[in-house]
Amino acid sequence: MNRPSDPLKQGKQARKHCPRSSHAAPGQVKRDPLPLIEASSQGRVQSLVALRYGRMLVSPFTFYRGNALLQAHDLATTPDMGLRSTICGDCHLMNFGGFATPERNLLFSVNDFDEVHPGPWEWDLKRLVASFLIAARHLRHGARVEERVCRELVGAYQRSMATCAGQNALDIWYDALTQDDLLQQAQANGNVLGHLQRAIDKAARRTHAGLLPKISERDSRGQLRIRDDLPEIFHLHKETSLLDNDDDWMRLEDWRPLYDTFMRDYRGTLQADRRDLLARFSARDLVFKVVGVGSVGTRCLVALLTDNQQQPLFLQFKEARRSVLADYVNTRSRPRHNGQRVVEGQRLMQSASDLFLGWTTGPNGRHFYVRQLRDMKVSAELETFDEETFAAYARVCGRALARAHAKASGKAALISGYIGSSETLAEALWHYAQAYATQNERDFERFQQACRKGRLQARSEADFAADHLP
Repeated sequence: MNRPSDPLKQGKQARKHCPRSSHAAPGQVKRDPLPLIEASSQGRVQSLVALRYGRMLVSPFTFYRGNALLQAHDLATTPDMGLRSTICGDCHLMNFGGFATPERNLLFSVNDFDEVHPGPWEWDLKRLVASFLIAARHLRHGARVEERVCRELVGAYQRSMATCAGQNALDIWYDALTQDDLLQQAQANGNVLGHLQRAIDKAARRTHAGLLPKISERDSRGQLRIRDDLPEIFHLHKETSLLDNDDDWMRLEDWRPLYDTFMRDYRGTLQADRRDLLARFSARDLVFKVVGVGSVGTRCLVALLTDNQQQPLFLQFKEARRSVLADYVNTRSRPRHNGQRVVEGQRLMQSASDLFLGWTTGPNGRHFYVRQLRDMKVSAELETFDEETFAAYARVCGRALARAHAKASGKAALISGYIGSSETLAEALWHYAQAYATQNERDFERFQQACRKGRLQARSEADFAADHLP
C-alpha cells in the first residue's frame, strides 16, 4: 500500500482503473441535443432566448461555446481518475484572457467562472482541447494545425503540472502568468510577439475612463447616463426594454430600488478597505447588458458610478445560476449561494482576482456575482492568428489551466503522476477532440433544423434592432 506521501505513485496507480488511453472515448453521445438545449434556456429572459439561439446559429464554434450543458451531460459518461476538485466547468479557449490584478499588473488565466464547481480535472482539459480543434476547423487552419494545437496544449498542461508537482504550496499559490512571462515566451517568433504586444497595449486602454465616452452621454438635464444600444444595452423601464412584459423587474418604477437591493448584501462580501473605496463612488445609472453567447438571456446589469472628480467606475452584476455540472458530478457540495460559488471558485483558481469581486442577492432571491466591467480585460482575436500564434495560444492556455488546477486542488503531484512523461494522454485527447468535434457538428445540424422548422426561435442582433427603429 502506498503512503499518502507518495502522490506521484498514487497517480500512476490510478491508471489501473482509468487507463490514459480511455480518455479518447467521447462518451454516450447517442442522445437528442434539443431537450438539453431547451433545458439550458429555462429561467432566462424569454425574449432574449431567441438572441442566444441566433448567436449559437452562426457556426459550429459559436454553438459549442453557447451550450456547456450539452458537453457536461456527455462528459458524465467518460472515465476519470477519481479526483474531485474545483474546476472551471466551461473551459473553452475564449474563456481565457488577460486581466488586471488589484495592483494593476496584467495576468493571463482562466477568466470565466459561471459554471465553476467540483469535478474531474479531465473535464476541463477535454472541453478546452475540443474547443481548439473546433475553432481550428472554423478558421480553416487544416488537419495538421488541428492536431498540432491539440497536442501542444496537452503537452503544455503536462509540463506545467509536472513543474507544480515539485513546488511547495505557497509557490503554487502565488505563481502567475504575467505579461513579462508571456513576452519572454514569445521572443522566438516575431508574429507571436507582435500579437502579444498589441493585446497588452489594448488591455492598457481598456479602462473605465476609456469606456465612459463610448457608452455614455449627458441627458437633457446634464446628468450622465449609459446610452441604449439595442440589443446589447438597454434601460429596464423604457420603451427600449427587451424584458418580457410580465417580468417582475418591469414592475419596478425606477432602477434605484434594484440597485439598492444589490448593494445591501454585496458590500458585506468585500474586504473592509474595498468597502471604504466603494463608498467614495455614487451611482448614476443602471442598465441591462447582454453578454457573450452562453450567457444571453441570463440577467446581467451594469452600473455607472462616479467619484467626486466625476471619474467613472463600472460594476457588472451578473446572474449566477446553478452550475451545468451540478447534475452530473457525484458530490455532496451544494452551494447555498451561486454567486458565492462563482466568487470563491474564481478566487481559488486565479492567483489574483478583481478588486471589487463579490456576490449579492437580487429581488425574488436571484443570485448574482459582482465585478468590474472590462477593466484591462482582453481576449484572443482568433481570426487574426496564424499557425504559430494559434499554437502559442494553445500552449499558454494549457499552462494556465494546469496552474489553476494545481492551485485549486493542491494535488499537482497526483495529477502529474497520472499523466506521466509520455504522450499517451495527448494521443488520447487528440482522438477525443476529433470525435467530439464531429459530434458537435452533428448536434449543430440538428439545432439548425430545429430553428428552420420553428421548434426553436432564433433571431439576430439586426432583427432586434429593426424592431425598435424610429
